Amino acid sequence: MMMNTGLIYSERFLDHDTGRGHPERAARLRAIVERLEADGLWAQLTHLAFDAATIEQVARVHSRAYIQRVETACAAGKPFIDVPDSAIGPASYEVALLAAGGAVAAADAVVRGEVDNAFCAVRPPGHHAEHDVSMGFCLLNNVAIAAEHLITEHDVPRVAIVDFDVHHGNGTQHHFELHDEVLFISLHQHPDQLYPGTGYAHERGGGGGQGTMVNLPVTAGSGDAVYRELIGSRVVPALRDFAPSVLLISAGFDAAAADPLAHVELTTDCFAWMTDRLLEVADACCGGRLISVLEGGYDLAALADGVAGHVRSLMGRG
Repeated sequence: MMMNTGLIYSERFLDHDTGRGHPERAARLRAIVERLEADGLWAQLTHLAFDAATIEQVARVHSRAYIQRVETACAAGKPFIDVPDSAIGPASYEVALLAAGGAVAAADAVVRGEVDNAFCAVRPPGHHAEHDVSMGFCLLNNVAIAAEHLITEHDVPRVAIVDFDVHHGNGTQHHFELHDEVLFISLHQHPDQLYPGTGYAHERGGGGGQGTMVNLPVTAGSGDAVYRELIGSRVVPALRDFAPSVLLISAGFDAAAADPLAHVELTTDCFAWMTDRLLEVADACCGGRLISVLEGGYDLAALADGVAGHVRSLMGRG
């Protein structure tokens, strides 16, 4: 069945300048756009209008002191914020607010029924960003901000987030690990082997959120077979048991075999296959309401291939 898939994209995202040689670079989005255009998908997507996130929306996830610190560092021309990996330029604060606002607008459009689902081709990525510190290329946690928006402004009772970026979404987990209204599931390379060193299987949440953090670390070289088994035996059952009202995806494509920053060795087909399984859950549990937000992916060809397959599945053209 053909779906009306929304797209969040702006050339303004290219203005986040991470400097020469940085893996998280503007060329990532250029490669995605070129591939979607070449495959005839770009013109068939519903291009959604959006604005920058408000400080109130961002402050549901990040401290106001941290938000101010990012703004000040960018305005002062600092080369990075908190850690050298989190490179910034003069426009990075405004671009980060726009990326977060894009995720919020996608959530609005899906919940209001304006589109069936949505993909947010945004940067900087977000899932490593903590409450008051930047990590791993991430300034503002786009997925967490969108989830909080759904809960606070749309009264969505249960939100699930599936993070298949090859790096554990530490910022997302730490924000929601005491919350019982958010289920966070992460498939990632084992923290003993890869940044950021979090996401062990025993990390399951606490307080009212006990059991709502599901970490599924895999070892280097695991490949498609391991991911397919985990999706079938762990991810889909956990999602169905939780019965989310909306499903969010932290869509990282750095588990691809060609990616230079990890070693999980997924094929392009596996990303589309995972998307299809998550769409089935969304159809069964939440009326198909699904919002996907770009995270990592640093080999340009593999990233473009992975996103094209992901978007094709979202559109029902897989």
